[in-house]
Amino acid sequence: MIGRWLENRTKREQRAGPLAVVRTPPSAGVLSCRVLDPAGQALPHAEFTVDDTMGRTLVGGGTDPFGSFVATVPAGEYRLLVSAEGYVPYQVTVTVGEDSLASLGDVTLQVAQPPALPAPGDWEIDPAHSSIAFTARHIGLARVHGRFNSFAGVVRVADDMTQSAMHVVIDAGTIDTNVRMRDDHLRSADFLDVARFPTIEFYGDRFLHQGGNRWAVVGALSLHGVTRTVTLDTEYLGLGNGLQGEARAACRATTELHRDDFTISWQTLLARGIVVVGPSIRIDLDVQVVPKG
Repeated sequence: MIGRWLENRTKREQRAGPLAVVRTPPSAGVLSCRVLDPAGQALPHAEFTVDDTMGRTLVGGGTDPFGSFVATVPAGEYRLLVSAEGYVPYQVTVTVGEDSLASLGDVTLQVAQPPALPAPGDWEIDPAHSSIAFTARHIGLARVHGRFNSFAGVVRVADDMTQSAMHVVIDAGTIDTNVRMRDDHLRSADFLDVARFPTIEFYGDRFLHQGGNRWAVVGALSLHGVTRTVTLDTEYLGLGNGLQGEARAACRATTELHRDDFTISWQTLLARGIVVVGPSIRIDLDVQVVPKG
């Protein structure tokens, strides 16, 4: 017993600084590191996951404002993955001992090369490999997920990508939440009023590079007879080839819409006793484009 106590005390004393007082269960240890950029500056909010040998994630999260993270895990062997926007992911296998600190010290992430951009010209959305979906919340109830089943669009890629433009047209009547009664209500004058406004259109005319593979696409969204400026937070996924060898480019984009901005008043509907989705709606686009023939 005395020998075991002395062994554990020695392990605790080997820890540096504040970690010397971190209390852990007898069968666990502490894993830590600090994430830096190539200039030696801390990378706050870098993402990390700690997976066991079966591929199960035990711990995940983001680094603190100083680029550090500390995790207590059962003793064993783990795979640590560290990633940050615009950087090459870092992966390493590490063994964590009982009641001991496994510190990787400073981990430096290297800047990733951004993916090649599409060639200048007109590219059209491939609807078979694209989706426009949305997520909303019922007032006091669960989330509602839906999509639009019919849409088309063209991206005009300029020599200078920041001068590019895009036009997307959505058939509002093809809204689909997998509940017929709800879909009919969403098409009615209470919501989209598709009889008067059969399409939803987006004209994007500002492509702003945010670093790495991140872009902001700013444009005008026309919905329910109202036009508002909307920004798509876009992740460009790069170029590839289809089954027939055709060139393809892919991206994911998100934005949040507020229904009051488009004169769809949820307060009025609540006053009438209609249970509806909440005031904000998240839009998720997963898009592939091909050269326009």
